[in-house]
Amino acid sequence: MSFFKLLIRNRLAFAGLIVMGLVLALVIATPILPLYEPNVTDTANRFLKPFEGGHILGTDHLGRDLLSRLLWGTQLSLAVGISAAVFAAFFGAAIGIVAGYFGGTTDNVIMRGVDMLMAFPYILLALAIVAALGPGLVNALIAVAAVNIPFFARNIRGVTVGIAHKEFVDAARLAGESHLKIILTEIVPNVIPVIVIAMSTTIGWMILETAGLSFLGLGSQPPQADLGSMLGEARSALITNPHTSVVPGVMILIIVMAINLLGDGVRDALDPRLRSGALTRPRPATLVEREGPVPAPVESGTLVLTDLQTQFRVGERVYKAVSHVSLHVAPGECLGVIGESGSGKSVTALSIMGLVASPPGVIVGGSAIYDGTELIGAPYSKLRSYRGDKVAYIFQDPLATLHPLYTVGDQLCEAIRVHHSVSKAEAWTRAVELLKQVRIPNAEGRAKVYPHEMSGGMRQRVGIAMALANDPDVIIADEPTTALDVTVQAQILALLNDLRRERGLSIIFITHDFGVVAQLCDRVAVMYAGRIVETGPTQEVLDDAAHPYTRRLIACVPELGEGRRELHAIPGLPPAVDRLPAGCAFAPRCDKAQTLCQVGVIELEGGASRKVRCLYPETDIAGMAKPVAQVPELKKGAGA
Repeated sequence: MSFFKLLIRNRLAFAGLIVMGLVLALVIATPILPLYEPNVTDTANRFLKPFEGGHILGTDHLGRDLLSRLLWGTQLSLAVGISAAVFAAFFGAAIGIVAGYFGGTTDNVIMRGVDMLMAFPYILLALAIVAALGPGLVNALIAVAAVNIPFFARNIRGVTVGIAHKEFVDAARLAGESHLKIILTEIVPNVIPVIVIAMSTTIGWMILETAGLSFLGLGSQPPQADLGSMLGEARSALITNPHTSVVPGVMILIIVMAINLLGDGVRDALDPRLRSGALTRPRPATLVEREGPVPAPVESGTLVLTDLQTQFRVGERVYKAVSHVSLHVAPGECLGVIGESGSGKSVTALSIMGLVASPPGVIVGGSAIYDGTELIGAPYSKLRSYRGDKVAYIFQDPLATLHPLYTVGDQLCEAIRVHHSVSKAEAWTRAVELLKQVRIPNAEGRAKVYPHEMSGGMRQRVGIAMALANDPDVIIADEPTTALDVTVQAQILALLNDLRRERGLSIIFITHDFGVVAQLCDRVAVMYAGRIVETGPTQEVLDDAAHPYTRRLIACVPELGEGRRELHAIPGLPPAVDRLPAGCAFAPRCDKAQTLCQVGVIELEGGASRKVRCLYPETDIAGMAKPVAQVPELKKGAGA
């Protein structure tokens, strides 16, 4: 979505844009408007009320037209405020980039000087600079820009420090690039959005600071008008003729509010994490807009999903991330959900407890029943009571899900106390016990460390301990071993398997690795383009996969001891889920596809234990789908 579209989706920012557009249009048109001369005095007509004597906003203490002085003064105030912001941003960013890039002594010397400037109250420092240079609008501009340079310098320096140690900067150094070229080509393009955001949110303050100096007589000098000097001249008549003060005061309020609202919108629109268009705060639970009745479950188990449908609505596009998915998991059972990236595995898991961000996510159909309770559309209070207590999650990257500023023990205590009324001491004892259960050595000491002080495998064990904190009935593990090395991965899988058997846990294990599925899972469900294409007992599916997609996924897994066995790649790419083809979504990549595969709706059919969504499966399954030519009525529709 384009920057402008993202901006106008934010209603407050769009309102600020409209107001600032009107103000700018007025000040730009000021020279050609039929206005009185702003500096011509007429003491016989001083303090005229609005609309008296042909003066729309009245006159001031010298009989000068307030509308004319307001527009010319606004033009001057905007020019000075924006210029001060540009100068402060340029010099502050340059200082911050140099300090952050070179580091060491250079960084210390520069930033200690910046700290000294920031130690002074900014308005007193501005007054001191103007006092040294003398009153005047140019000197006020210099003062305002100078006192804001430290803000930009510290802000940009922090961003640069993070960028200067990235791999692409190291690669530029290894290529022999000079420091100047690295700064201009590698650092500056990455900090420009931060500079723009900082400028958009500080221009309003700079206009206020300039107006403050002019109000004190240190900025614009008579007879030249800006908004601050107009307020200063009118303060003596505030009680008797308030309109002379209200007019410039209201204009300052309008400008500053509009710029701040617009600045917030610019900040959001430039944030790459909000490119989905979700400029509003996400809802506490996924929005539910069912397009049909709640389906009755056809399976039984601790957790049963029936005909689940989740979409992402971004502008006019509708992405069918999860389409008519039905799953179930029994007590003590591990169900593997496997598929390529983007097949809908994680969205399915997040939909269960309403964790898909809304906007843009919407659950449009289906049912998720835990222990007889419908979770889709349940009140937030009930979902919150179940999250982490009855149904727990283990996420892929524990370093991103664990809070960096709290010890792992404190975070485990929080996970316990949010659901149970226990003392902090009891929660801490429980936290240490959990760390022991997940095989973390020296659990008492490890509970006092921060996440960054632990290895990836240890952090993942903490994530598992957090999921076990409240003895849940269901654990949803979303690719928890993907980022781990083979040895640690095997340890984590063995740990999950032991805990499942000891506690009778139901586990939904999301992965893209059939090797992991073979080691841990009792049953497997294969997903493609948001739908289940095959399901059945793990060993049966591995020994004789029915769907061509499943067979090709298995062929991509290397096997030890197989010598020169050729690894097969699946040609092509998965389809975009906002433009799903009719019939089987895998047909364009399948070498067995025929004309009948690209029409109608192909159902998931088969026996009690194994089902497949295919007209021409690789192996026979009792009760499987028949070719469409043999079906009396062809079901029309789109979707995989």
